[in-house]
Amino acid sequence: MRLSGSITALATPFTAAGDIDFPAWERLLQAQLAAGTQAVVVAGSTGEAAALSDDEYGRLLRHALETCAGRIPVLAGTGQSNTAKTVQATRRAASLGADAALVVTPPYVRPTQAGLLAHFRAVADDGGLPVVLYNVPGRTGCDMLPDTTGELSLHANIIGIKEARAEEERMQALLPLRREEFVVLSGDDPTALRAMRAGADGVISVASNVVPRSFRRLCDAALAGDAATAAALNEALVELYHFLGVEPNPIPVKALLALDGIGHGLRLPLQPLSSAHAAQAERLLAAIRQLEHANGRSDAA
Repeated sequence: MRLSGSITALATPFTAAGDIDFPAWERLLQAQLAAGTQAVVVAGSTGEAAALSDDEYGRLLRHALETCAGRIPVLAGTGQSNTAKTVQATRRAASLGADAALVVTPPYVRPTQAGLLAHFRAVADDGGLPVVLYNVPGRTGCDMLPDTTGELSLHANIIGIKEARAEEERMQALLPLRREEFVVLSGDDPTALRAMRAGADGVISVASNVVPRSFRRLCDAALAGDAATAAALNEALVELYHFLGVEPNPIPVKALLALDGIGHGLRLPLQPLSSAHAAQAERLLAAIRQLEHANGRSDAA
């Protein structure tokens, strides 16, 4: 399995009572498939993984696997703050049929680079799934440095990295690690086009929850070297990128999904989008619908 292109870090829709809204989950998955999304992540940070019970996690992943039915890879978020728990979570995802694990650097505990090497090697050795590394220091308090990623990229069961640091220098340091067995993916929507122009294989995106057709076309154009088309699509998405950062992820994206009839909020300690941004959300949703209609499904989907 070699991941590339437009990959969506799926939000988890809830009912008004706070349960998982499985009909909405099905609609979200079907919209991604229809748009040509090339892989999905279940129960990552955008999916509020920390707020899910073990039973909910299993049901959510099973439903996604049944709906996708092998048409695209389904990655399971399995990262925990402890190595043994991460291995256990990865084994469970493997038993449910996930195609790969997206494993974030251990949150809160702030391991050294040597600790990260040992952690990810243990997960790759014993978790039973191909591993995509995930570096997002703003959430975890831990930054996996390029030299560490380089050592891990040599492991046969570690197949790529999602790098969420936005600095151009970080992506430039990682791109030499790319090869058939190891992909470099952006984890930052606003700089994803720049990363793909420089050679990144694609992006694991939050924005593609609400603009899956447009994002697939953006990735296709960027990876094909169609600079004009990619730049035009990216410019059309700039306001969305900004909006998705006005409050912590996934608050803004779930507000847009809710306005579109998918889900009804978040779980504590996350709160719904503040009223100060409500008008922008409604205006943006109308623009998103027009953009998605104009782009249609990717020709390469």
